[in-house]
Amino acid sequence: MTAGGIRPDIAARRIGHEAQPIVIVEGFHPDPDALRAHAATAKFNPARNHYPGLRADLPPDYFARIRPALAATLSGVFGHTRPLSLIDASYAMVTTPPAQLTRAQRLPHVDAVDPQRIALVHYLHPENRDGTAFYRHRATGYETLDADRAPAYLAALDAERRNGMEPPPGYLTGSNAQYDQVASVVARYNRAVLYRSALLHSGAIASDTVLSEDPATGRLTITAFLLLG
Repeated sequence: MTAGGIRPDIAARRIGHEAQPIVIVEGFHPDPDALRAHAATAKFNPARNHYPGLRADLPPDYFARIRPALAATLSGVFGHTRPLSLIDASYAMVTTPPAQLTRAQRLPHVDAVDPQRIALVHYLHPENRDGTAFYRHRATGYETLDADRAPAYLAALDAERRNGMEPPPGYLTGSNAQYDQVASVVARYNRAVLYRSALLHSGAIASDTVLSEDPATGRLTITAFLLLG
């Protein structure tokens, strides 16, 4: 049970040819409305590392309140029972207009090549849309990257660029000439998705999504990165 007395609903599945696990958790936080209220008072600043938007600090008790859902997910799906390390966590809002995206922001990406790193996205915008999508690179067949695969993948991307194969304008939606979409998770209020940071993924952001800088109306999420011990 969570601190609020609500048991989170946890569903796991394996995706793509590599059958990597992803986990979808409904009712992830016992009081998502309080998180939205806190975000409304937070100071958002431009994000780093190619994230197309803004970030802000979380309330200090965020991880204490999601610990039951997090522990059940990591032990049941990723087989992790030891203490984990928090690498980074923050509110995050996508705000960059599609026409202003860099080439890197129009491609799927990985957050790390370490298989022990786990990414978490907690959706806090009220509309049931957009979300997160996962991809296979057509030329290499890779759905995940590690230290051995990364050089070949980057070389293939460079060759594609030199041959004029550029990602289409705007946020990536569905499959294209470079990537097959292998799975997607729709954003729902207080839903979270967890997956290995080494999976090729991208925000699934429709062309008519409101990319407001106001947490009350924008695409408000929490993103975090964890390291399994």
